[in-house]
Amino acid sequence: MFSPTARPDVLALRTSQIREVANVGMARKDVLKFWVGESDQPTPAFIREATAKALMDGETFYTHNLGRPDLREALSAYLSRLHDQPIAFERLGITSAGVNALMLVSQAVVSPGDKVVVTTPAWPNIVEIPRILSARMETVSLDPAQGRWRLDLDKLMDALTPDTRVLFLNSPNNPTGWTLPAQDRAAILARCREYGIWLITDDPYERLIFGPGKSAPSFLPLADEDERVISTNTFSKAWRMTGWRMGWMVLPKSLVNSMGVVIEYNTSCAPDFIQSGAIAALNEGEAHIADLRTELAVVKDQVIGALRQMPGVDAPEPEGGMYAFFRVEGVTDSVAFAKDLIDKAAVGLAPGSAFGPEGQGWLRWCFANRPETNAAGLERLAGYLAARQK
Repeated sequence: MFSPTARPDVLALRTSQIREVANVGMARKDVLKFWVGESDQPTPAFIREATAKALMDGETFYTHNLGRPDLREALSAYLSRLHDQPIAFERLGITSAGVNALMLVSQAVVSPGDKVVVTTPAWPNIVEIPRILSARMETVSLDPAQGRWRLDLDKLMDALTPDTRVLFLNSPNNPTGWTLPAQDRAAILARCREYGIWLITDDPYERLIFGPGKSAPSFLPLADEDERVISTNTFSKAWRMTGWRMGWMVLPKSLVNSMGVVIEYNTSCAPDFIQSGAIAALNEGEAHIADLRTELAVVKDQVIGALRQMPGVDAPEPEGGMYAFFRVEGVTDSVAFAKDLIDKAAVGLAPGSAFGPEGQGWLRWCFANRPETNAAGLERLAGYLAARQK
């Protein structure tokens, strides 16, 4: 009898340590849950109302593989405003979530045995998706220094060798909040051009930055419309649409037709009526994004400030995103610590080791919650740490 198991590359995938920890406390009503990356508030009403109307109007049919033309036109206008240069309708593809966009572009450009480089700590999906496709992964670690996370550009350049097929960059980064400095883009893009490396950026937090400007530094204004640069993105974070599963890709023109085929053999198309909600988000959402950025800046200062007051806690400043990534002195097993924190303090955090070995000893706190919820969690954590030190 042949064993009915998955192929070795799938069996070797990391299981989600976030899910492992969440399973311990998910059923407990007393647990304050900061372990996943989403707001504790629902999608704005104007998006829900537009989507509900579309559903009741019967927008329930198949659409174009790359997305409805009216959504792609709205997205083109939004991106062109955001990046102060035209982003053509013809370069856009709508996907069933941002993670779906990452999988689709990986299927399109990654072959078994290809070398793929990614900066870490990182959202596990960025590392594991190429592994599903039997790629060889090489990681370049971010480092905490002077109270912030930093990328050693020389280390990244050393990793980008002629045999590299793809570089994945997530900035602002999940979980650290690190954001690529604008001045580093030219050198990275030049190296990718020199060796023919695909540069794929995962940009869900690009609007959620804590400094000035409309968005985090992007490669789209620097890249030609037909070179090996792809931006993947999602409606999940900036518009509080995590459960909607709606994303997009900005593609080189020569890849668009092939991507339509890849979408066909994965999902065929994104849901019709949800695309109407996405149009409303793009056309009417700037005031919401501005309010969300203000809210996140307040709770970021609240959580980081409180963590830094706790003995033995190191909490670097995030430059974007919605997370505090911090370590506690003496913690060597993030999963065990997170489970014990649920048991003894009813606080749910994501273990840092879920984001790679560089995160061992660290924890991730999603602070995209009401201030009073964060305050309650901080009080419980402080009490837990005080009891732990006795």
